[in-house]
Amino acid sequence: MSTPDPQMNADPTRSRPVIRQLDDSAINRIAAGEVVERPASAVKELVENAIDAGATRITVEIADGGKTLIRVTDDGCGMTADDLPLALSRHATSKIDGSDLLNIHTFGFRGEALPSLGAVGRLTITSRVKGQDAVSIRVAGGRMEPVKPAALRQGTVVELRDLFFATPARLKFMRSDRAESQAIGDTIKRLAMAEPAIGFTLRDVSGGGEGRVTFRADPLSGDLFDALHGRLASVIGREFAENALKIDHTREGIRLYGYAALPTYSRGAAVTQFLFVNTRPVKDKTLTGALRAAYMDFLSRDRHPAAALFIDCDPELVDVNVHPAKSEVRFRDPALVRGLIVSSLRHALSEAGHRASTTVAGATLGAMRPEEPTATGAPRVYQMDLASRPSRQAMHRSYAAQAPGPQEDTPVDAPLATAAAAGFSELAGSYSGRVIDTPDVSHETPGAPPQTPVVSPETLPLGAARGQVHENYIIAQTQDGMVIVDQHAAHERLVYERLKHQMAENGVATQGLLIPEIVELSEGDAARLLDVSDELYKFGLGIEPFGGSAIAVRETPALLGTVNAEALIRDILDELADQGESQLLQAKVEAILSRVACHGSIRSGRRMRGEEMDALLREMEATPHSGQCNHGRPTYVELKLADIERLFGRS
Repeated sequence: MSTPDPQMNADPTRSRPVIRQLDDSAINRIAAGEVVERPASAVKELVENAIDAGATRITVEIADGGKTLIRVTDDGCGMTADDLPLALSRHATSKIDGSDLLNIHTFGFRGEALPSLGAVGRLTITSRVKGQDAVSIRVAGGRMEPVKPAALRQGTVVELRDLFFATPARLKFMRSDRAESQAIGDTIKRLAMAEPAIGFTLRDVSGGGEGRVTFRADPLSGDLFDALHGRLASVIGREFAENALKIDHTREGIRLYGYAALPTYSRGAAVTQFLFVNTRPVKDKTLTGALRAAYMDFLSRDRHPAAALFIDCDPELVDVNVHPAKSEVRFRDPALVRGLIVSSLRHALSEAGHRASTTVAGATLGAMRPEEPTATGAPRVYQMDLASRPSRQAMHRSYAAQAPGPQEDTPVDAPLATAAAAGFSELAGSYSGRVIDTPDVSHETPGAPPQTPVVSPETLPLGAARGQVHENYIIAQTQDGMVIVDQHAAHERLVYERLKHQMAENGVATQGLLIPEIVELSEGDAARLLDVSDELYKFGLGIEPFGGSAIAVRETPALLGTVNAEALIRDILDELADQGESQLLQAKVEAILSRVACHGSIRSGRRMRGEEMDALLREMEATPHSGQCNHGRPTYVELKLADIERLFGRS
C-alpha cells in the first residue's frame, strides 16, 4: 500500500494501475503464505494427507524446529507415477470431485498444500502403491523435476527441506527452534487425539543420527471410549483421564462425545481445551464460548475448564471451508450446537455429584514433608509395624498411664473413653480439635428382638464424622481412608444449590421501574435484543419496543438492586454479538445468590455437634456439584489409608 498524501489531493500525473496475471510460481508463494504460516502448519497439512491416505502408522521427523527438515512417513495407500505430478499441481485433489463443496469427509480437499510447500521449500515425495514400483518426484522453489524410480517398501515419504528458502523474508518471522518444535508437538498431539486408531511418532533429528523421540502414541483398538480414554491419558496426561467425565449425547442428528474434567481439575489458562468437528481439530469461538458457559457456575473467571470434545454431524450441517488453514468452522445452526454442549456438560457435572478431583489429594500429600532417608539409603525400620502392634488392652493401659493427672479411682484397665474423660477433663475448655464419640452398633444385646440392619456411616462415600479441628474442618473416617471437609465452603455450596433450585421453581423476583428507562439503539441491536427478550425476562429483565429503534426497560431483577439499565443492555448486546448468546444477566443473578449463600452458610469458627457434621456429610453426598465451592475450589480432600501409611513409613 502506498503512503497516503498528507494533502489528500489526487495526483493527475499518476499512472493508472494495470491489472496483470501472476505466474504460477508467484501464485503458489502467495497461497503458501495463507496455508503455511510456520513449520507446524506444514506438518499439519502433511500428516492430514497421510491420515486421508488410510495410514495406520505415521512418523514425523524434524530438525531445527522444522526449519531445515520435515519428513513425514506413512503406510497409506501411496501414489502412482501419474499421480505425483498432479499432486503438485494447484487445486488437483483425489478427495472431492468439485460438485459438492459441503459434503466433505476428509481433512484436505483444496489441493493447495503440496504445491504451496514446493513453492517455498525443497520438496521430495517418494511413494509406492501396492503391486507397483516406487516412484519419486522433486520440486524446489516451484520448479518441478521429472518423476524417477525409487526404493520404498510401502506408503509415502514426504520430505521438506529448507522451508521458506524461496521466501527468505518469512524466516525473519520464525520463532526459536524450541518454540517451533513445541508448536509441531502440539499439532501432532491434537491429530493423535482425533485418531486413536493410528499410531504417531515424533522424532527430533537435529544434528543428524536417529535423534530422540519426543512424542509417541501407539495405535489403540476396541471400544471408542476405551480407545479415546487411553489416547487422552497418553496425550493430555493420566491425571486428566482420572478426573474426566464421559460425555455422549445426541440431538437432532448432531452427536457430542468425549471427556470433560471435573471443575476442581481446572487450569489457569485455556491450554487443555481440545475441540474437534468430524475429527478435525478446530479453534472455534462458538464452541469455546459454549464450553466456558457450561462451567460458568463452577469456576471463577481466572480458571478454565479442561476438556476434549468431539462433534460428529452430517458434513452438510457444517462449513469447513471458511478459513485458509481450516481451523475454523461455521455451523448451519450454531444455537443447536451451543445448547447441546452446555446441556450435555451440565448434565455430566450434575451426575458426578459430590465427586472432586484426585489431584486435590495428591497436592495435599505433596505438601506434607517426606521422610528423610537413612544414611545408607536403606528403608527405615520402625518399631511399630503391622506385625508388632500391641494388643488393645496394652494400648488402653498405655493411654491411661500417659494421661495427665488421672483420678485415683480410675481403674488402669478402664475403657479408653473413661480414661480420657478422667485424664483430659481439665483441657475441655480450651482446644482446637474435638473427638466425637461414636456408638458401637456392631453387637446386639442378648435376648433383644432383631433390629433393622443399620448402615454404618463409614461405608458411605464421605464416611462418618470423627472430629472437628480449628472449628472449621471436619474429619471423617471412610472404609479405606479419611476425608477432611471445609465446613464453610461445603455448606455454602449446599445453600447456593438450594437457592438456585428455588429460583428455578419460582422464577426471579422483579422490580418494576416507576419511570421506564428508554435506551436508544441501532435497528440491528434493537432487533437482536428483542429476539431474546423472553430469555431475559426469565432472569427478571423486562424490555419492550418503544418506537423506532429504541427499547423501554420496565423491570429489572430485584436481587440486583439499583441498576444502570443502559449499561446492562449494552453489555448484553456485546455478549450477543461476540458469542451469539448472553449469559451476563444469569451470571449477575447467580453471583448475588452466591453471596447470599456465603452469608447464610455455616461460618468458620463454629463448633458443630457430631450429628450436625454427619448431616452435612449426608447432604453433600445427595447434592450435585458439592465437591467444589462456588469459586471452583474443593470442599473436601480424601486421603486413602495406603497413602497415609506411606507418610508414616508403614508401606
